[in-house]
Amino acid sequence: MNENKTSAFSNGLLWFGAGVSIAEILTGMLLAPLGFVKGFAAILIGHLIGGTIMYFAGLIGGRTGYSAMETVRISFGRQGAQLFAGLNVIQLIGWTAVMIASAAAAANTIAGLGSSLWSGIIGIFIAFWIVLGLKQLGKINIVVMAALFVLTIVLSAIVFQGDTPQVQGEITFGAAVELAVAMPLSWLPIISDYTRTAAKPALATAVSCSTYFIASSWMFIIGMGAALLTGQDDIAAIMVQAGMGITGILVVLLSTVTTTFLDAFSAGVSGKSMFPRLSEKILALIVTAIGVLLAVFTEADRFQDFLYLIGSVFAPMTAILLSDYFILRKDHSQQRCNWLNIALWGAGFILYRILLAVETPLGITFPVIVIIMICSTVIHRLVENKS
Repeated sequence: MNENKTSAFSNGLLWFGAGVSIAEILTGMLLAPLGFVKGFAAILIGHLIGGTIMYFAGLIGGRTGYSAMETVRISFGRQGAQLFAGLNVIQLIGWTAVMIASAAAAANTIAGLGSSLWSGIIGIFIAFWIVLGLKQLGKINIVVMAALFVLTIVLSAIVFQGDTPQVQGEITFGAAVELAVAMPLSWLPIISDYTRTAAKPALATAVSCSTYFIASSWMFIIGMGAALLTGQDDIAAIMVQAGMGITGILVVLLSTVTTTFLDAFSAGVSGKSMFPRLSEKILALIVTAIGVLLAVFTEADRFQDFLYLIGSVFAPMTAILLSDYFILRKDHSQQRCNWLNIALWGAGFILYRILLAVETPLGITFPVIVIIMICSTVIHRLVENKS
């Protein structure tokens, strides 16, 4: 049985790769108007909030052996979980397309082969990662992560060699915190797909979240620093100016593959509940192919709105799950659908969308998580007392 389990080290490598991505760099660039000190604080606070929520969500999967969407049954029942599995597959297809399109555009700036061709090349590498699978990726990931680590140090040195800060645009501190929260939050419907196979669940989850925290924060800082010190919002153009060439392409390619592989693979895991006759790998390959097509034929804009949409769906869902598992100690997985929790989720979704127009120093996710956890706990206990 243990030969099918993953180590804390291999989990850490996976999540380091998830954190080192073009998406994190691009999001970090949006924080530049705050200046370095405030932007740095927003990055750390946001990742601390998001990483903590991510840890507890992953711990449920590690302890139960359930995939991310299987853990959702604990709160929403069998059919309720199907709703979120469907939403998860949709957002993962979206992420796959956004990541491939962003990376293809960056790679094309460095080496002009055409964005469509670069999308196909990136898709082939992601498919190779999927076919290899989690167990076989162990040794390859060590080499890839070592190379990626060196390459990001080179990129960091290039970004921070400037002298004169240039700040453009506007963003509030609370909005910056929320963008930093949104990245780890986007992994909530995924993390248990990997911690469920961990030999030591608590340790593997802690290592996963810690390595992601470090890598993602680092990428945010690179993006913010690039925007501040060069006045540009195109990391690929900065690489070209610095003469990175092949090195720049490797950063784009490796960072995208190691991140997007997790999206596509988890889409396969979630999709299996809807298409049980197909294997997780086949479904993941189908998602990758759809992602490539979307990357080629659609525009990858409104990235910030996409992050907020993910938050509004999965923040209240996770709040209810955390309340049921850690506080109420309730398991509704044998029910067809828990309509009370569906109603609470709907209220949380609306609350999140309303708070988008409100400025808070800790963003939106943290207040929504706290409010929905309190409401869920109180309402369920009141219902229990009446029955």
